[in-house]
Amino acid sequence: MERIRIATRKSPLALWQTEHVAARLQQAHPGIEVSLVPMSTRGDDVLDRSLAAIGGKGLFLKELELAMLRGEADCAVHSLKDVPMELDEPFVLSTILERADHADAFISNQHASLDALPHGARVGTSSLRRQAQLRARRPDLQLLDLRGNVNTRLAKLDAGDYDAIVLACAGLQRLGFEQRIRVRLDAPGWLPAPAQGAIAIECRQGDAALHELFAALDHASTRNCVEAERAMNRALHGSCHVPVAAHARLQGDRLQLAGLVGSATDGRMLRADREGPAALPEALGQAVAEDLLALGAGEFL
Repeated sequence: MERIRIATRKSPLALWQTEHVAARLQQAHPGIEVSLVPMSTRGDDVLDRSLAAIGGKGLFLKELELAMLRGEADCAVHSLKDVPMELDEPFVLSTILERADHADAFISNQHASLDALPHGARVGTSSLRRQAQLRARRPDLQLLDLRGNVNTRLAKLDAGDYDAIVLACAGLQRLGFEQRIRVRLDAPGWLPAPAQGAIAIECRQGDAALHELFAALDHASTRNCVEAERAMNRALHGSCHVPVAAHARLQGDRLQLAGLVGSATDGRMLRADREGPAALPEALGQAVAEDLLALGAGEFL
């Protein structure tokens, strides 16, 4: 293949990620021509309601998949945390790039940390996972919805709509906003979304030539970690309707996985930790999900 067309959302972060993939591809295969096919998705267009209310994170994929089916694009680039656990036929995740920072970021213009926020402070996030962990740590806070791209969310904070907001570190770093991060909210005390910080490439199953081209970009240890996290989420039937968090760490040939299920309404949380062979990430994810269910996670799901 001499020319590859990559479908992408139009947000600045999505475009950055797709340009990053294009640059890596051209580095691995000099002479290949890569063009971007920017598209607007329903997830980007409907900003007055939470993702859970309008159908979930799959709304960020559908238009891109249709473009591939129509032959307008050869593949699509996504934030892996936005990709549903099961893809529709004939699509597969051919490639997972090396993960960037997996943590969440506490951002505030006036306050140095989550604990330093005054009683009843207004914190912006539409993520039920973040809301559950905020409720557990600071039940006094007012949690307010916050949608839109990274630039829009920061602008709302700067306009005084919120005292603080929580975003992903990776997105801020990729767009040059690293200096806005007051505190990294990190494991073990705070868990990210499954696969947060990782970029994935989605292709049609039968496109062998395309899979071969992208193989040079696949990062084995990232794939191990995110497969464990996603397997846990899949076993819990997790989605943006459910506060589920997971973080896997590779230590030699062992994989450590921490999983969490919580309630965004009252901050109750259940947590399970396990380790297993790095070669069996799916089994580890399944085992942590079973531990959470044995602790009573079904009530939150």
